Amino acid sequence: MGSTTGNTHQNKHSIPIDILDDLCSRFIINLPPEDRGNLVRICFQIELAHWFYLDYYCTDESKRLNPCGIREFAAHIFQHVPQLREHVSSLDAVLDNWREYKQTVPTYGAILLDTELTHVLLVQSYWTKASWGFPKGKVNEDEEPWKCATREVLEETGFDISKLINKNDYIEAIIHDQIVRLYIIGNIPRDTKFQPRTRNEIKACEWFPLADLPSNRKDMTPKVKMGVSPNAFFMVLPFVKRMRRWVAERTTKVYNSTRRTRHKSMGDIESSTTKNKQKISLGLQNEIQDFQNEHKFKNGNHVNGNTKTNNPNSSRKEKKLAKRQLFTPQNTHSNNFSPVQKDISNEIVEDNSFLNFVAPSWANFKFDKRAIWDCLT
Repeated sequence: MGSTTGNTHQNKHSIPIDILDDLCSRFIINLPPEDRGNLVRICFQIELAHWFYLDYYCTDESKRLNPCGIREFAAHIFQHVPQLREHVSSLDAVLDNWREYKQTVPTYGAILLDTELTHVLLVQSYWTKASWGFPKGKVNEDEEPWKCATREVLEETGFDISKLINKNDYIEAIIHDQIVRLYIIGNIPRDTKFQPRTRNEIKACEWFPLADLPSNRKDMTPKVKMGVSPNAFFMVLPFVKRMRRWVAERTTKVYNSTRRTRHKSMGDIESSTTKNKQKISLGLQNEIQDFQNEHKFKNGNHVNGNTKTNNPNSSRKEKKLAKRQLFTPQNTHSNNFSPVQKDISNEIVEDNSFLNFVAPSWANFKFDKRAIWDCLT
């Protein structure tokens, strides 16, 4: 029923043969020929298989499997795969070499989002059967992280992000002692054609709804919504929550910015218009009122040069009006205003004097006096 890995591990841990077959089929068997002899590359694949084993097989209560460390798990794989059995005796040295390499070689890639920020692009490689992940890869010596991400995305999707990438906008995690940094890039049309440039590496590129990705190992949303097992997204799972947070922050900022702008533009314009109206009204109110009082006084209470006064305040108004100079010297120099014409002999204002009114504060305005008065009345 179980697979053992030699005398040192006899009876310490066992993994059913059918599960080992599944794990090796997913992660080991389909490796390209040029990578099958690369033990470091194989160890990275064994690490992926180990994550999968812990996250999905060991958490399945019906299988009752016990978790194990990477050393024990690798021993099972090396013993199970015929091409690797010759390296079982040097397994510790192989793993040490792999750990040393892994700690010095980070992985960089990108999270590509569509124009609505609702879908994310995932890739499926030939040697991670039925599993989806982000386009990413290991950095070359002296290569800048963002350049590595650009190169890997171009190789795995055929899409050039060199002019879109923001060097400071990324999600980074340390997964099993290895740095994984994914730069986030949005606003990519969903009808973009993706064509991997590497052979025997990327099997497919597809858009997936961000809302349908699993938020934890037992989340069956992708199974219900897309008919895809949550196990297929185990490499994406560590980044799902932070991806959604990133999108939520950007969406909220855009919404609030739009709402604040709309509120400000409408409210402030209305407020500003009201204040200006009030300012104009208050500024001219006294002059208009004085003119109306003067006009009423001259036409209603002035007869043959004698003033009739029934109002006890009339003498005070008369003094005020007498002192008032409606037409100052600077007014007479204006090109747009004409002084009011009076019949001095009869002391009677002409019929059009009401329309020819010019107040001192109006002297510098360049409007037609008739139009101004029409607006005020």
